[in-house]
Amino acid sequence: MDHIRHSSDPAVADLRGGFTSTRFVLVEPSHPGNVGAAARALKTMGFSRLVLVSPRVPSVQNDPEAIAMASGADDVLASVHVVASLAEALAGVHWSIALTARLREYGPPQWTPRAAAAAAHTEAMRGEIALVFGNERAGLSNEDVERCSAIAHIPANPAYSSLNLAQAVQVLAYELRTAYLGSEETTDGAPAAAAVAARAESAGTRTRMAASDEIESMFAHLESALVALEFLDPANPKRLMSRLRRLFARSGLEPEEVNIVRGIARHILLKNKRTG
Repeated sequence: MDHIRHSSDPAVADLRGGFTSTRFVLVEPSHPGNVGAAARALKTMGFSRLVLVSPRVPSVQNDPEAIAMASGADDVLASVHVVASLAEALAGVHWSIALTARLREYGPPQWTPRAAAAAAHTEAMRGEIALVFGNERAGLSNEDVERCSAIAHIPANPAYSSLNLAQAVQVLAYELRTAYLGSEETTDGAPAAAAVAARAESAGTRTRMAASDEIESMFAHLESALVALEFLDPANPKRLMSRLRRLFARSGLEPEEVNIVRGIARHILLKNKRTG
């Protein structure tokens, strides 16, 4: 960040905010060396916030292999935040993107890393965001992916698409740094939602977006209401909630909108209880 760190330019202050409001989440990482290498990848790109969800090795930040692979990024490694669940890792986050090694039929919108970085640039100016990576063996579960706002997929060589966890972190961190510094136009098209948000931002109308835990509570409330209406059959859900998640992820949700949906769900449940 060098000269950026001391500038009083408001635009530069926003840029700095983007770096500090972005967290990288590793879900159940297995190898201490990958955690250390991920810390190194983040520091080289100017990021510092690393969150670990249930790492296989307790106190992995003190593991000799992790320290060796961090190779000077000891401060990032030492300050990792360890939590028990992805829900905890995303607490306070209003927008998140899951990195997946394979394209998925269901789930949030799927973007290239560059398009995802363009959206992240906008969203990081509006509040906390997160990039979520699965473990080395199994990646992310469908449930974890659906908890995120969007998906990024690295279009690697199809004949050999195996990327090390830390390499994937490096790719996304580089694309984010490029987007945050504004040194390169996106060539594959930023998502429409990001363009709309950017226009709103340029007009000085930044709206706080709903946090991940608020959205998850909304979905739980909505699902209960749909079951009560018998619109959703828990025994045969047919991906209904997944499709609703995808719908809401495309639009983005403000806290007031979350409250509206929860208010509708609450009235459905109350009316169903009275008639029952």
